[in-house]
Amino acid sequence: MSDATPTPESPMGDSPDFDTLTRDIADVPAVEVITTVAVHLMSAAAVNLGLAEGGEGHKDLDEARKLIHSLAGLMDASATEISSFHAAPLRDGLKSLQLAFREASIVADEPGQGPGEKYTGPVFG
Repeated sequence: MSDATPTPESPMGDSPDFDTLTRDIADVPAVEVITTVAVHLMSAAAVNLGLAEGGEGHKDLDEARKLIHSLAGLMDASATEISSFHAAPLRDGLKSLQLAFREASIVADEPGQGPGEKYTGPVFG
């Protein structure tokens, strides 16, 4: 077995310039970074709430709480930095996760004490 990893070659026989194929983080607008991070937090929270396919095996409400709380903090901090066009669907997703957390919890949090409710206010179904 060889340790060498094959690299695709260009028609001229040179290896590709990976620096030109990757996007420089300096070129990425802040709103895109913020929304990407928010989507990752949402996805991870959904998995930890058991909402993913075969999700019961990954259910961890303590982890979900942390992720939802972090998402709410990010949304609160970035509210004036991103437009409503970007923020509205993220807020809807956050509220859905907060409601799913309430439904999944055996012991319900007091109104205003659920994950992220410090930032969003109480969430009711």
